[in-house]
Amino acid sequence: MPKHPRSPPPMRRVIEVLAFPAVQLLDVTGPVQVFASANDFAAEAGTMPPYEVHIVTQGGQSVTASAGVALATRPLPAPGSALDTLVIAGGPGVAAAASDSALVDWVRQRTEDARRVASVCTGAFLLAASGALDGKRAATHWSVCAEFARRFPTVRVESDPIFVRDGTVWTSAGVTAGIDLALALVEEDLGRAAALAVARYLVVFLKRPGGQAQYSAVLSLQAADDSFGALHEWINQHLAGDISLPVLARQAGMSERSFSRRYAEATGMTPGRAVEQLRLEAARRLLLETRLPVKRIAQRCGFGSEETMRRSFNRLLAVAPQDYRARFSP
Repeated sequence: MPKHPRSPPPMRRVIEVLAFPAVQLLDVTGPVQVFASANDFAAEAGTMPPYEVHIVTQGGQSVTASAGVALATRPLPAPGSALDTLVIAGGPGVAAAASDSALVDWVRQRTEDARRVASVCTGAFLLAASGALDGKRAATHWSVCAEFARRFPTVRVESDPIFVRDGTVWTSAGVTAGIDLALALVEEDLGRAAALAVARYLVVFLKRPGGQAQYSAVLSLQAADDSFGALHEWINQHLAGDISLPVLARQAGMSERSFSRRYAEATGMTPGRAVEQLRLEAARRLLLETRLPVKRIAQRCGFGSEETMRRSFNRLLAVAPQDYRARFSP
């Protein structure tokens, strides 16, 4: 009987995670654990682990993260060697890394070797320094978006998304967003079921509720002592009702003048702007998680009219509600 030739075994995808002194620990270990867990599930299923993951750094066998933890690493591979995905971490040391011409040149050459390239958090600064983000959309940590936009005017930075994909280049927002990005890479490679299995094992969302917000309005309004936490909870339960300044002051047990002053001191914004932020966040969730008409959502969230909500979306998110639903909904 003629022998049928065996198909070649699937190739393991080589992933390099670039670290540097004072790298953010979770920027490295978060994505690495996602890929490692995908390997574990493949091994349990009796198939070849899909990933070969290396943490690489310039000129040494280890690097110390900003948290003081030493990471075992490999030296930077020579340009031209096999590579599927390059992941660039961020952290306090990224400014020094992005100023190192030799490292930037290595990143530039390595992006040409890679099928795709990604950055986590402020790792976008190093990736942008290499020119890989020129003319592309990108995300980074919300706190440095303005600085990033000033330094790299040819990059279209987006402050809201958890991660952004522009062709073969992926960038993610702050710290834990690297896990979201890595799960998306696994989903692209291995399918939704594999990515969901990893997400469940790590006890994280495969896609965060809403799918795009780096942080919630409630979190951004939270003061050190959370003195208005109960009020924010009350607001979220009464979005469609009267949430005027007199009503808020009464609810907080203060005069209007004292409430306005103390609230601004605690949260950094006026009560009116905070209410708008909370209504906007609720509307975003309903746009993505329901099929309610925009008019109904505007009423339910207290905007009063569809036009009022549209103006709020355009002013704060630079996108209309209908376009927001089309862009971000599953």
